[in-house]
Amino acid sequence: MGAPDPCAPDPGAPAGPAGAALLELVAVMDRLRSPGGCPWDARQTHASLLRYLVEETYEVVDAVEGGDRDELREELGDLLLQVVFHARVAAEAPDGFDIDDVAAGIVAKLVRRHPHVFAGEAAAEDLQARWDAIKATEKTRASVLDGVPLHLPALARADKVLGRLERAGLEEPAAPGAPGEAAVGRELLDLVRRARAAGVDPEAALRTTVRELEAGARAREAATGG
Repeated sequence: MGAPDPCAPDPGAPAGPAGAALLELVAVMDRLRSPGGCPWDARQTHASLLRYLVEETYEVVDAVEGGDRDELREELGDLLLQVVFHARVAAEAPDGFDIDDVAAGIVAKLVRRHPHVFAGEAAAEDLQARWDAIKATEKTRASVLDGVPLHLPALARADKVLGRLERAGLEEPAAPGAPGEAAVGRELLDLVRRARAAGVDPEAALRTTVRELEAGARAREAATGG
């Protein structure tokens, strides 16, 4: 049996403060991007990392819906890496920002948007409306739809747009059917309306149904040796 590793953590030592391991992650990322680090990590840009950010986000969704807590912990780590990676890339620009700026920004936003928690304000009956009102003071937007990501999956984006329009009192009634693609689009939009009325996430509902379809197909393949 070899000598104990002097760098190994002491199992009897008290745990550090929450977030201490985040500092280690930032240090590791700094080493990877610095001279003598990893050539692959060093040449990445915000644009080149986007595909991984999207993939890791969906892997977190899969882990949540699959109910595997160990997998969720791992996938959250992979997603957190993307945040730290982007912040490290940004810090290298002359007018850049770093991970502390990112964290400080979201801390300030959360405190500002929860006055009933941090400023002694009585909780509003409609907390979503209060959130939206505070948000409106922070960003000048020409439309209530500004800021809805164009690259959201179609069902998720329809849900987001309908939600914005409902809260602003701008939603239009369902339009009559039209031929071809327009008719299918209207039917899908009406399904999203029904899902919202029932409190169902349409994107998640479709993912669940497709997973069930896949599981049934795989079972049939296994049974027939296909």
